Amino acid sequence: MVNIQIKEKLISIVGAENYDDSKAGRLVYSYDATPNFQSMPDAVISPRNAQEISSILKVCSSSGVPIVPRGSGTNLCAGTCPTEGGIVLLFKHMNKIMEIDEENLTVTVQPGVITLDMINQVEARGLFYPPDPSSMKISTIGGNINENSGGLRGLKYGVTRDYVMGLEAVLANGDIIRTGGKLAKDVAGYDFTRLLVGSEGTLGIITEATLKLIPLPESKKTMLALYQDLEQAAKSVSKIIADKIIPATLEFLDQPTLKVVEDFAQIGLPTDVQAVLLIEQDGPIEVVEKDMKKMAEICKKQGAVSVQLANSEMEAEALRTARRAALSALARLKPTTILEDATVPRSEIANMVKAINEISQKYGLSICTFGHAGDGNLHPTCPADARDKDEMERVEKAFEEIFIKAIELGGTITGEHGVGVMKAPYLELKLGQAGIDAMKAVKAALDPNNILNPGKIFAKDNRKRVVVSQ
Repeated sequence: MVNIQIKEKLISIVGAENYDDSKAGRLVYSYDATPNFQSMPDAVISPRNAQEISSILKVCSSSGVPIVPRGSGTNLCAGTCPTEGGIVLLFKHMNKIMEIDEENLTVTVQPGVITLDMINQVEARGLFYPPDPSSMKISTIGGNINENSGGLRGLKYGVTRDYVMGLEAVLANGDIIRTGGKLAKDVAGYDFTRLLVGSEGTLGIITEATLKLIPLPESKKTMLALYQDLEQAAKSVSKIIADKIIPATLEFLDQPTLKVVEDFAQIGLPTDVQAVLLIEQDGPIEVVEKDMKKMAEICKKQGAVSVQLANSEMEAEALRTARRAALSALARLKPTTILEDATVPRSEIANMVKAINEISQKYGLSICTFGHAGDGNLHPTCPADARDKDEMERVEKAFEEIFIKAIELGGTITGEHGVGVMKAPYLELKLGQAGIDAMKAVKAALDPNNILNPGKIFAKDNRKRVVVSQ
């Protein structure tokens, strides 16, 4: 609870104009993109630099006030929902691209920078930042780092973690640390950079990041492979990789998703097939053309009824945009859209898709499946209505079975959406009790008063999606 003394201390740090405890102001930040999780913070604060954040954390640490760092709130695991009240910390003043270093191929940014804005600026210089979450038009770099976001290009280029070279962060006690840097090689001490990436704001507040850039690929081509059999589509993915081709993008959409996306995007997507693979390759033109030809042949051998090459960059961009709009399109079907994230080895994609379909039939639900097939990361998505308690119970049971099946197939409960509140009850399935205990030991060492985004990652007793009130 933020009492009057704590409020006065915080205002003295950031100014009254950067402290908001009005009901309307708090309500705006009581939820994120995750359905059915909401909790009112005590206040919202907008610091201007790392020194102010350090002072804020000293106040919060001494008084036991929770603090939740927040970007644009696009995460899908309730990771920025202030489930235990306290302070929501915004980065609207800390949104600068501080340096693009072309000699060292790095960009240094503050956490509030919008992902696509940074991508556009580095590409204007012929450089490339590959991580491309579907929310990149509005998500922030700080949020991407906290969630270790992925994207369509993850198969070839990896996820956010693979591009974070150094961080400035404020610890729970207010200490400011710097990790890593612009060095290509640095093995001095523990790798705190990688520890903080994906920690969801539970170990420290990131205030600056130095990110790796690479040269912009000189060419890119895009195609759609159409299938009347889901299993043939899934097997094509494994065959492409087995043939030692690593495409820039290898995405999967099933027929229910195709129909909804086409209705939303109106770009001429085929809706009379059972599945499509959206495939892209980038690099030197001769390599791209050779790989695209090989992949087209593989898809046809695996039963593709048609392989269509995009005729222009405009057409290719329309296909990419349609894929990124899958969640928005599905959200039009019912009031509540539950989009999940289960990852399996590529060789098990067919079995996972089959299991998802069987589970959806078992519980009488409509579950659309799409995702990053090239890295085994599927997004089963269920349109539902939170007002229908029976339906929501079936949704919970269905996704629990999906997570269990993913683990059985050698996979994981989340490939890129984080743990937050939503996946916390299932984390032990993946890590075991010893793994959970080791994580808790790290958390206790860096945040002994449990003020940094409490209630996230580590499970409480219930497994239900609930609205938490304060």
